Amino acid sequence: MIEMLGRVSNALTAHSTAATESHLTTVAKITPGETVWTVGPDPGAGIDREDASVDVVLSVNNVQLWADRIAGFTELHRILRPGGRLLLSAPDKGLPVPRHALASEVEQAGFTDLQTWTWEPPGVFATRAAQLRAIRS
Repeated sequence: MIEMLGRVSNALTAHSTAATESHLTTVAKITPGETVWTVGPDPGAGIDREDASVDVVLSVNNVQLWADRIAGFTELHRILRPGGRLLLSAPDKGLPVPRHALASEVEQAGFTDLQTWTWEPPGVFATRAAQLRAIRS
């Protein structure tokens, strides 16, 4: 019974994450030929990418796991090309700091034109997501 509940929970989580990734991709307005990089659990540990080599960075449901968010945002700023876009989504209630404080951390890393909002993913068990968009200056 517990194994079956775990499978159901994993399936619901995967559905919600896929919907969020699709939503962020739409918000990013990705054009053909742009390089998109999806963030793993801790970008502050170093990313094996050249400086200014990515057009769009997507982060879905993992910023709350980063050991050092400032270092992570700084690393994402480093790999984005000037004018590149950072799009981030995380469970609103799971954020380690309020949304406006997270935006301040992104600004400290050198990003501009920040926008934050909340989004209700589809699904009965999906929770409200805090989302952020920023531009690398």
